[in-house]
Amino acid sequence: MSKADNIFVDMCTDILEHGTTTEGQKVRPHWEDGTPAYTIKRFGVCNRYDLREEFPAITLRRTALKSCMDEVLWIYQRKSNNVHDLHSHIWDEWADETGSIGKAYGYQVGKVSHYADGDYDQMDRVLKDLRENPYSRRIMTNLYTFSDLSEMHLYPCAYNAIYNVTQEPGESRPTLNMLLVQRSQDVLAANNWNVCQYAILLMMVAQVSNMNAGELVHMIADAHIYDRHVPIIRELISRPRHAAPKVSLNPEVTDFYQFTTDDLIVEDYECGPQVKNIPIAI
Repeated sequence: MSKADNIFVDMCTDILEHGTTTEGQKVRPHWEDGTPAYTIKRFGVCNRYDLREEFPAITLRRTALKSCMDEVLWIYQRKSNNVHDLHSHIWDEWADETGSIGKAYGYQVGKVSHYADGDYDQMDRVLKDLRENPYSRRIMTNLYTFSDLSEMHLYPCAYNAIYNVTQEPGESRPTLNMLLVQRSQDVLAANNWNVCQYAILLMMVAQVSNMNAGELVHMIADAHIYDRHVPIIRELISRPRHAAPKVSLNPEVTDFYQFTTDDLIVEDYECGPQVKNIPIAI
């Protein structure tokens, strides 16, 4: 069975059994009917996924892997903050009449900064450092820019991706690992979505850097289950678990900026039925 399923079930069980509630406290999120959206939460959740063993998609329900990839390309490849450049409608409620979500996500990746050896945006700098100085401990992207927060329609949730290279014994190629830091996560709506997104990003960057994709370590400051999601989560984690799908990339792509969702190959994805009409706190 999928190791990602086991991690997800264990995390949800821990939140439900040992988490603390925000009920009665002042909270920003609310439901469409205006009712406060309270949560049960755990602080400081850390999950590890080894992409050398399997791809971390849960099988309790299907995660839309092509859509995950499209969104991560929207942020890190297209460097866009406009929903018209995205094929799904996940971000529509935060967009203005032009489609912009403000100075968030892809806008931050595309901002150019000055370095001693030239001017680069965040993703170009990551790719350059992995080519020229792969054992640096300074290779990362950071979407949480305090000076721009007032002009973001939504503060970034998963915001810091730190790349780290190791040379494993007996391996001819280095291994590329990633630490993903997330300030807040709606576990039902976004947990496996974010995990699969950044697993695909790690795979793409590793491939074009001539490295093996290794571990994705996911740190969540506030991992929470909304009050109206509790019965959905209880049913979801009681479902049968299946073997992880086989997920790979088109090996012909050697330029990060040439990847498309057509280059994602998903095989043998057996999973439970989709959960429909999930209420989303806003």
